[in-house]
Amino acid sequence: MNHEQKREHFQQKVKAAQLGGGEERIAKQHAAGKYTARERNEKLLDPGSFHEFDQFVTHGCTQFSMEKKKYLGDGVITGIGRINSQQVAIFSQDFTCWGGALGMAHAKKICKVMDFALENRIPMIGINDSGGARIQEGVVSLAGYAEIFYRNVQASGVIPQISLILGPCAGGAVYSPAMTDFIFMSDQSSYMFVTGPDVIKTVTHETVSKEDLGGAKAHNEKSGVAHFMCGNEDETFERVRELMHFIPANYQDKQKVIASTDSAQRSNVKLKSLIPDSSKKPYDMRDLILEVADNQHFLEVHAHFAKNIICGFLSIAGMKIGVIANQPNYLAGVLDIDSSSKAARFVRFCDSFNIPLLTLVDVPGFLPGVAQEHGGIIRHGAKLLYAYSEATVPMVTLITRKAYGGAYDVMASKHIRADINLAYPSAEIAVMGAEGAVQIIFRNELKGLSGSEYEQKKKQLIQDYEEQFANPYRAAELGYIDEVILPEQTRMKLATYFKALANKKVSRPDRKHGNIPL
Repeated sequence: MNHEQKREHFQQKVKAAQLGGGEERIAKQHAAGKYTARERNEKLLDPGSFHEFDQFVTHGCTQFSMEKKKYLGDGVITGIGRINSQQVAIFSQDFTCWGGALGMAHAKKICKVMDFALENRIPMIGINDSGGARIQEGVVSLAGYAEIFYRNVQASGVIPQISLILGPCAGGAVYSPAMTDFIFMSDQSSYMFVTGPDVIKTVTHETVSKEDLGGAKAHNEKSGVAHFMCGNEDETFERVRELMHFIPANYQDKQKVIASTDSAQRSNVKLKSLIPDSSKKPYDMRDLILEVADNQHFLEVHAHFAKNIICGFLSIAGMKIGVIANQPNYLAGVLDIDSSSKAARFVRFCDSFNIPLLTLVDVPGFLPGVAQEHGGIIRHGAKLLYAYSEATVPMVTLITRKAYGGAYDVMASKHIRADINLAYPSAEIAVMGAEGAVQIIFRNELKGLSGSEYEQKKKQLIQDYEEQFANPYRAAELGYIDEVILPEQTRMKLATYFKALANKKVSRPDRKHGNIPL
């Protein structure tokens, strides 16, 4: 062949690779409301930034007449591109080729791009749309999965890893996304489960739909496996790009403070009336978060799971910060099994990638009950305590109202090495609420009383206890609170303290790793 013929041959191969499983299967993908693997790359990445690896790779399997059916690229598109001008590595499984099933060549392509991401310290993004292991290749497919899992662990805490579930993700395939930092799911078109509805019906005789078992709602609201639920694929890509705005390329990447048009000295007049006079009345902690955030921009993580605690990202005076906040508007902001695990994982992500932490506290304690105790609230609550105690990033804590009992300690208190601890005048820092405390401390004094005399005495004792303890001043006298601030000063104070902590350095004991109570 001459040069012109070789060029034409090359262009034919590129065209064949770009067609994946062919026009008919592409049409089916579109009919199901899904983009193709290549279209997903184009929509997620900055225009013209994608460069493909291994476009012409094919499998070498000969069992079950597999040698007669090959697709260029072997059902996965891999390469590098940019998101918001940040270099990323990416793989996107192609459902038009054997339903995106993973064989050894397919797995090797993914491993190769993961190695590239780790070696070059850039984020790794995986778009999952696969029926699982390629059965025809047997144990070789399983080996391919394990090679991917191993790389997920090696990359953990070194580079951000993000998974998009935009179709089925079943069997062993689910464990790679589970080990990544964030999972995005598209409502009504993405599924994750270890065993599908048919197997469950056979083994346990339970009847359940794919959506109810492992759809976006199930994993965002019930299991907590997924972190973001999006209405469709386009929204998913928008949310990924938004997340990438807040996170660094790797754990060594110094945060770039971007000048904000929102003044750090802006007064938070709205917050003057946020906290109700009655400590029993709820309020929405999101109002405080939005009020202090640059341009009221807050990206919430795990928004539909364990709603009694809020996690997410914002900027204050251009500094990107992770937020953990009790939510008095849901279960009174109490800590329970799910909220403890949710917050602990978020704290550990932020600490891994040097993202400062803001903790907003209004917590009446840990949720009591047999189900919580038998479900391991001690172990799960300890995860959050461990995560905060292990963190070395700048940490600022603000107590807005209740900080009772062990939950006060756990929520980034001074004693587990938060750097700056602030409180509003409305803060109540005590072992427990006034009513419970009075019934324990003065039980003998109240025992002989009844009727109106009992109620009057109890009311007086509660009032005395509240005056003495339902305030931040005893803790401030002991140095446990660095400053009592007015609500309207919140943004200005937070900006000042986070700026002062920008060069924080902490050394920890030399060890292989700790043993978090998993």
